[in-house]
Amino acid sequence: MTATVAPRSVYVYGVVHARRALPPGRTGVGAHPAPLRTLRAGELAAVVSDAPDGLRAKRRDLLAHQELALALAADGPVLPMRFGMVAPDEEVVRRQLESSHGDCLAALQRVDGRVEMNLKAVPAQGDLRSLVREDPEVARLRAAAHRTPGYEASLRLGEAVARGLTRRATATAAAVLAALSEVADERVTGPEVPGCVLNASFLLARAEMRRFHTVVERLAAEHGGHVELRLTGPLPCYSFVEPAWAC
Repeated sequence: MTATVAPRSVYVYGVVHARRALPPGRTGVGAHPAPLRTLRAGELAAVVSDAPDGLRAKRRDLLAHQELALALAADGPVLPMRFGMVAPDEEVVRRQLESSHGDCLAALQRVDGRVEMNLKAVPAQGDLRSLVREDPEVARLRAAAHRTPGYEASLRLGEAVARGLTRRATATAAAVLAALSEVADERVTGPEVPGCVLNASFLLARAEMRRFHTVVERLAAEHGGHVELRLTGPLPCYSFVEPAWAC
């Protein structure tokens, strides 16, 4: 009697055109990464490896996933999967490629030659004198704290300053977002990030990256007293690819 071997679960890194070769020297996730391979269906291929046992979001594995996505994006368009996308077996992956074949090809065309840049904005902590001039609540509580010093007065003033800095940074970030949207092909607003007044991603052609950096630097210099800009990228186009599967 022949024992039945259970199908091996598959970790999915992304979807590319079927003709793409894997980047040399790259490994996947896990303490002992399994070899990378592609599973083809029509004009598409999924970049996969055997899923490691007990996978968790460790820094080592997050970096391995991200570095492979970046390497794939450097060689051509890729629909990157978020960390932790595991399918029960290879057949499920092939069925998903077949069922979403047209949508995936359209998405690959959409991101071809493009990158994602992410911008976060946090309130600048300097230039409190201008905040006192601009914000009546801060000015009033500051005067009260000078007249009657104490813990409660200082606490109320500190909270008002924090609110004022956030309000000012939020208004400035809206202007920054509008300016950068004119440079990029598309933009999406990401989830809220603690401490940030803006978390946005921009889709732009690789050829426009220098121009985009220049505009960010100009905006950072113009608005440095109100907001601090933090730019990350180029990134694989995670924010501009609809989730392909729910494996």
